[in-house]
This record gives sequence, C-alpha cells and structure tokens, in this order.
Amino acid sequence: MEKINQASDNAKVVLSLIQAINDEDFETARRFAQDEMTFDGVMGSRRGADAYFDDMTKMKLKYDVQKVFVDQEDVCVWYNLDMGGKNIFGSAWYHLENGKVSSLQVVFDPRPLL
Repeated sequence: MEKINQASDNAKVVLSLIQAINDEDFETARRFAQDEMTFDGVMGSRRGADAYFDDMTKMKLKYDVQKVFVDQEDVCVWYNLDMGGKNIFGSAWYHLENGKVSSLQVVFDPRPLL
C-alpha cells in the first residue's frame, strides 16, 4: 500500500508543477523541483532547476494533460502543448527523488516550430 500512496503522491507533484506552469506561477512550480534537476528535450538541455524555470518564464507554455502513467518514482504525461499558438502533442518523463522532480525528458515533433 505504501508504494501505491507514493506513486499517487508523485503524480500529484507532477500535476501540481504543470498546473503552476499553466498559471504562470513559476515560484510555486519551482518548489516541486530539486535544485539540481536536469532537463533533456528535443530542442536542448538544461542543468539545474533555475535554468529550466528561467526558460519556462519566457516560453509561457500551456499544457493540456491527456493521460498520466505512474510507476513508483517515474511519472509519464501525454499532453497537448500550446507553444506560441502552435498546438503540439508530446510526452514527458518526470523522475522524482524525495518527492521532487529530479529529471525531466521531453519528446515531441518539433517540425511545427521550425
């Protein structure tokens, strides 16, 4: 039962982080990430949560979550992402440690942005 509760808590952390980004409340979003969080995506990588959230404040992304999958400390989200008026389907793999996101990997087709 403990593993189920932890998985549920991890999903809540990720969804809370996404909601805070959607609300452009980056201070709250930052609280859900480890200081040394890593980000690897189609268009680049960031090392450190501050670098990642600096980008997020500029990009003003809006997530429309379609599906969430949880496997202990890993949370996968399928979403439609509004990136400057372009709607892109993508997936993100969040890994959590001690209740905060420690790494994020994102996959989507970047062609509409190019």
